[in-house]
Amino acid sequence: MDYSQTLFEWVKANANADPAALRLKYAGKQGELDYGEAIVQIECRRKFSRKLADTLAAFPDFYFPSLLAGEQSSSDILAEYHASFVPEGMTVVDLTAGLGIDVLHMARRASSVVAVERNPALVEALRYNAGGLALGDVVNPVCADCIDYIDRCIADGRRFDMAFIDPARRAADGGRLYSLTDCSPDVVALLPKISQICDMLVIKASPMLDITHTAAALQRMPVSIVAAGTASECKELVVTVVFEGEAPRHTMIEAVTLGSEATTFSFTAMQENSAARVETVPPVKPGDFICEPFPSVMKTGAFRVLAAAFGLRGFHDNTRLLFASEKVDGFPGSFWKVEEVLPFASSVIKRFKSKYPAISIVTRNFGMGADALRGRLGVKEAPGDLRLFAVTDASEKRMMIVTSRQ
Repeated sequence: MDYSQTLFEWVKANANADPAALRLKYAGKQGELDYGEAIVQIECRRKFSRKLADTLAAFPDFYFPSLLAGEQSSSDILAEYHASFVPEGMTVVDLTAGLGIDVLHMARRASSVVAVERNPALVEALRYNAGGLALGDVVNPVCADCIDYIDRCIADGRRFDMAFIDPARRAADGGRLYSLTDCSPDVVALLPKISQICDMLVIKASPMLDITHTAAALQRMPVSIVAAGTASECKELVVTVVFEGEAPRHTMIEAVTLGSEATTFSFTAMQENSAARVETVPPVKPGDFICEPFPSVMKTGAFRVLAAAFGLRGFHDNTRLLFASEKVDGFPGSFWKVEEVLPFASSVIKRFKSKYPAISIVTRNFGMGADALRGRLGVKEAPGDLRLFAVTDASEKRMMIVTSRQ
């Protein structure tokens, strides 16, 4: 791999060029640098300029071993969130380091971070990038399989304050996985060994995993399971297991939405199950506000406890949507003002298109999906300031609620 100034000067000089055109232009050409390697740097900067904006700003000569490494890495915003789990000045081992974005963020808080990665190219790149970010004294890349490394630590009696692991989320055929036991490495099977080398384990897991099943699969009750993401998408689950002391009686479930104004909503499964049923009266009317939770909140399954916390009303036990007479301070979601409340009747369906030819559609407990309803109404999908919520109310009647973004 080439970390020379010659390579990065060429990358900067050709930053705005089309990578495909550059490949044609330099195909087979010999020079003082590997043009294919240099073009990968241009592609990665173009593709990950937002995802890794902080890292690239701090070290413009950051090296990407491959496009795949960038695709599989954490974003800066999520890596910084992962780093918040690191006790200040403590020792950390990242058992699946990859490109090392999590490692580089954790290294700003930890006294040392061992980064275990079995791909030699990624290990070499991480060593170079850590040096470029003035973190070379904190980050110690190790080329090894994490299972072998755990065994070595047990044999040597080596321990860390915290371990971090991000098991592969896809099967060999590319399909998604829905259980920790299906991921690689199998964290559930490894847990007894991991408990011998650290006081605390943080698992970065797929957002497709079921929270209840994940908590039950681990031999020790997690302290917390966090659904973390942005205002538009739940990105991952972050599971924390503490090995010291007695295991907690209940797992804290948290929804964290990252951004310029981060929000957090926390509860336990017991609190959700014991909360009172959501009030459905008085029913929704024009002028009210649909309160749509952020995706991370929806992932946690918070409903009754969310309604109780903010004094919200609902439609039906199976219609996971809430509303209020006015906007509610601190609500972890977005607001849509109700413009019209319409019955799902043939007379309404026939004339709906003439008034709303294009509108985004969300269905909740409606008996048909958004695409099917869009076809039935004959309208076009139009993400924007108008949204149709199609729901079933407390009396089992289907209704359509036209709203505007607030």
